[in-house]
Amino acid sequence: MGSFIWIPIAFLVIATILSGVFIVKQQTAVLIETFGKFTSVRQSGIQFKIPFVQRIAARIGLKIQQLDVIIETKTLDDVFVKLKVSVQYVVIREKVYDAYYKLEYPHEQITSYVFDVVRAEVPKMKLDDVFVKKDDIAIAVKSELQEAMLDYGFDIIKTLVTDIDPDAQVKEAMNRINASERQKTAAQFEGDAARILIVEKAKAEAESKRLQGQGIADQRREIARGLEESVEVLNKVGINSQEASALIVVTQHYDTLQSIGEETNTNLILLPNSPQAGSDMLNNMVASFTASNMIGESMKKTNKPKIKD
Repeated sequence: MGSFIWIPIAFLVIATILSGVFIVKQQTAVLIETFGKFTSVRQSGIQFKIPFVQRIAARIGLKIQQLDVIIETKTLDDVFVKLKVSVQYVVIREKVYDAYYKLEYPHEQITSYVFDVVRAEVPKMKLDDVFVKKDDIAIAVKSELQEAMLDYGFDIIKTLVTDIDPDAQVKEAMNRINASERQKTAAQFEGDAARILIVEKAKAEAESKRLQGQGIADQRREIARGLEESVEVLNKVGINSQEASALIVVTQHYDTLQSIGEETNTNLILLPNSPQAGSDMLNNMVASFTASNMIGESMKKTNKPKIKD
């Protein structure tokens, strides 16, 4: 019966010993207190403490942590905007005591500094500058936090302005401005395209007219050359130039009548068809040329400068 008494005692002793054994995970620090007074910091691995005398006061993570802070403030141009600032921080391994005993609520402390810096920097900027200089805001927050939190055992790794959210009406107005600018740019491009099209069309028409005029000139030149050759041939058979010209005009006259008659869809055209018509046309042309030459010679004599003695 006496042996049975020792069994509970043995279990109690083993349980007491085991209660003094604990394990600390990687990237974690454990603070040990003896009768309520800080004694030591234990690092990762298997550790021991005195049962009923020492206790684990806290387990402090040494990994990088992130705190997201949302701040609403006003810009220089009186626009209310919400900023989301992400603060990445870590407890310094050598200052675990300060991180636990000097600062009771580290999150609230960091949040207060972020609010203070952001509300001091953003009101100096216009809304557009807030978007452009968000990195400057992040650097200012980190600089302020780094100096303040280092004494409490915290190292600020990085601060990021991850979101900038203006008021809904402001965003709508910005979208309208952006849309208007894009429409203006599109209209300018369309105007430039239309202007280029008009210029190119005018160039094409000018080139077409030039080529058309050149074709007409070439055609008339060939006609004149043909008439000259015809007159020379007729002169060789004893027909003088005036008679030859009359013959050519009459021939061209009847060729024109024949060409018009061959067209089935031709509108009604009244033309003289007698041989005398060709002769009258030639006489009129010769008379016109003769009168023109006489007028030209008279003008030359009139404009000739007088020679003084």
